[in-house]
Amino acid sequence: MKTSFFDIENWREIGATLARNKTRTFLTAFGIFWGTAMLAMLFGGAQGFEGVMRRNFAGFSTNLGAAIANQRTEPYKGFNKGTYWQMTTRDIALIRQMAPAMEYSTEMNQRSGTVAFGSKTKAASIAGVEGDYGNIMIPVMMEGRFLNHSDVSSERKVAVIGKNVATSLFGSDPAVGKYVSVDGIYFLVVGVATQLSDASIGMRIDDGVVLPSSTMKRAYNLGENVGFFVYTAPQGHSPAENEAVIRRVLSSAHSISPDDRKAIEFVDISEQFEMIDNLFLGISILALFVGFGSLMAGVIGVGNIMWIVVKERTQEFGIRRAIGAKPLDITVQVLSESIMLTLVAGSLGVCFGALVLGIADKLTYDPLLGHAGFELSFRVAVIIVLLFFILGSLAGTIPALRAMKIKPIEALNDK
Repeated sequence: MKTSFFDIENWREIGATLARNKTRTFLTAFGIFWGTAMLAMLFGGAQGFEGVMRRNFAGFSTNLGAAIANQRTEPYKGFNKGTYWQMTTRDIALIRQMAPAMEYSTEMNQRSGTVAFGSKTKAASIAGVEGDYGNIMIPVMMEGRFLNHSDVSSERKVAVIGKNVATSLFGSDPAVGKYVSVDGIYFLVVGVATQLSDASIGMRIDDGVVLPSSTMKRAYNLGENVGFFVYTAPQGHSPAENEAVIRRVLSSAHSISPDDRKAIEFVDISEQFEMIDNLFLGISILALFVGFGSLMAGVIGVGNIMWIVVKERTQEFGIRRAIGAKPLDITVQVLSESIMLTLVAGSLGVCFGALVLGIADKLTYDPLLGHAGFELSFRVAVIIVLLFFILGSLAGTIPALRAMKIKPIEALNDK
């Protein structure tokens, strides 16, 4: 009696054997099903959770730094402790020339003001920025365009208003091409913008008005003064690489003590994002660890059941050996049951996990931000099934080898 892995009669016999022990088969299959489903859901869920969390920083440069003028905390060259100083346009020009790792940068001034159109008014934050601002805090344009370098160099009286400001002043009507009064000075609206996340530089665009920095300084008589300076470092560099140059330029220009570390405040957002990346890496590793643990629990279940099967069918295997079955035939018979359970239940588990992830992805969809990333790629799904197939086969190998060694006489005398 010869048994082949591809013999249809062999598979019919396996189906009949599994059907005779429905409860045991169901529990074993469920362990495999749940192990693969958990691994799939945890793997895809970790990615989706990261996507949801990163939405809080969407459109916000992760390699951002800033320099802010603070009070002097030490007396130096005739300036008393507690006196204020102010960055200037000349300082910014020198910093840009000397900074070793700077990609985009913008000077910023900010204040509160009132925006009006006809009889409608709206309190808003007013910010003066340069053309690179749109590459640092990436806005979503609802209408028109954002400010550019030409607007700044030509001191154009143009403005980009936030989505909430536009709604308050114009309702559902278009805002681009109309003039709004900003603290009594009229500006042509060239764009309506919103931002994707709650993270912001100085102000939230939705509730503000953005003007060319040169125009704002002239309109509000700010001279060459700059409120603060924002910049990004290129890929592979850190904003902190620019700190020494910025400190040296500002300390020299404004008589700040070299030992006064608090007079110039530095912000390095990349450090926070590095911590966030490490957190997400830890979550992914934990998810894989827990999922693999569930997977191994299912594999161990397969091995235990195969041991029970071999024990229960000792006499049957002995009879098979007595009528001519080879040891390899018995091994194939046991392994086939293990493989069938593993493949069927494992595939169903992966499909169930993918379905749950698909529902979660649909529920977390955002019109502006898109999908969060709760998904399981076909490649990963195949890897999970193959991994379980290999481990399940290995789990069934030891009981199969035990069955192969059964001697006909011993099996027929087994009670």
